[in-house]
Amino acid sequence: MSKIHRTVVRNERYRKNAISVRERHNERKNEVYSNPDVLLEYSRNNVTFKACEAATYAQQFDRMVEEGVVSTRGLKPDAYVFDELVFDVNTDYFETHGGYEYAKQFYAEVYELAKKIAGGEQYIISAVMHADERNREASDRLGRDVFHYHLHVVYLPVVEKQIRWSKRCKDPALRGTVRETIMQVSHSKKWPMVPMTNEQGQPVLKKNGKPRLVSSYSLLQTEFFEHMRQAGFTDFERGIKGSDAEHLNVLEYKVQKDRQTVAELSDQTKQLQGKRKELISQVKNISGSIRDVADIEQRAKTKGVLEKRVELPVQDFQTLCKMAKASGKLQAENRSLWMQLQQSTVREQELGQRLRRCEEQLDAVLTETRPYREAVRVAPEQVQAFVLGICRRQQEEKRLNRQQRRQRAKGQDR
Repeated sequence: MSKIHRTVVRNERYRKNAISVRERHNERKNEVYSNPDVLLEYSRNNVTFKACEAATYAQQFDRMVEEGVVSTRGLKPDAYVFDELVFDVNTDYFETHGGYEYAKQFYAEVYELAKKIAGGEQYIISAVMHADERNREASDRLGRDVFHYHLHVVYLPVVEKQIRWSKRCKDPALRGTVRETIMQVSHSKKWPMVPMTNEQGQPVLKKNGKPRLVSSYSLLQTEFFEHMRQAGFTDFERGIKGSDAEHLNVLEYKVQKDRQTVAELSDQTKQLQGKRKELISQVKNISGSIRDVADIEQRAKTKGVLEKRVELPVQDFQTLCKMAKASGKLQAENRSLWMQLQQSTVREQELGQRLRRCEEQLDAVLTETRPYREAVRVAPEQVQAFVLGICRRQQEEKRLNRQQRRQRAKGQDR
């Protein structure tokens, strides 16, 4: 049974003070990774479709604001100003179609879609295809190093905004007219909430009759799928739109369990298919004139005479009836197992993505705490004394603040 290939895309938002985590991962600036399958010696194979023009993503953002390429007018200090698109297809898809070279062609076309989504290449900060993350399961299965290819695109979510002359303008002719047009950074305006629809395109309603709203970037699954199909890339299915899989503990363990479930379901499906083929072959050998189970039951009343051309012993005819009925039952079981296999495959991909995000966050924590861990290793007693000293000072400051508040309260009462 061939593996189900699915296109998957997700969009994440980041504040300016948090984008460095993504930068270190995407640009391979971390010295160590919690994921042992990230092989830095293969990072030379990563493909950069657009490199960050400044030293950091945050500096590039500041430069674009200063040059007037984008505007932060009306934004709060803690607003989300970066978005990241992650495009992905399961590893076996690329191995089936040519591996690394095919992945480069595929994601070159995906980058064209990313430019369209971002509103233009000028709003893209960085776009990198990773080709240095080894897929352990596929490598063990194929007996060679197999890498998982995916594309990270960091961009600024911008919308066109017209600034109009106010009513206080001295020139009446200018009031209400467009004074200037800016490209405003705004995640919420870039990705507004839209009515959710079902597979038939009908709106999905809540219990109160109002339409259920979803983020517009949840529709990217369809856009990704259709764009690649039109570009000539086939042999894959659309990812699940608006997936709402919940975070699970012991994520890696559950991924492994789901893989085992997929394998077991695949084996069961193959066995059922073999039994079904065997039964169909036996039915054809006994009589090619029998079309379906209903026909068999109708002919059972004729005492084994089939269209006045073939006569069967009663025992053979009863065996034939049982086989045909069993064949129909196996077909139903086969369809049920196939649906379970599809659901398990989708769940495996979703859990795999969540696992990678957890590993990326752990990498960032390890990098940030490395000086502390090194200090603990070299001089644990001094570090402990230093930390305890800081804690005592904080407790003392809190105690003094409480005393001051009590004294001020007493003074007001007098």
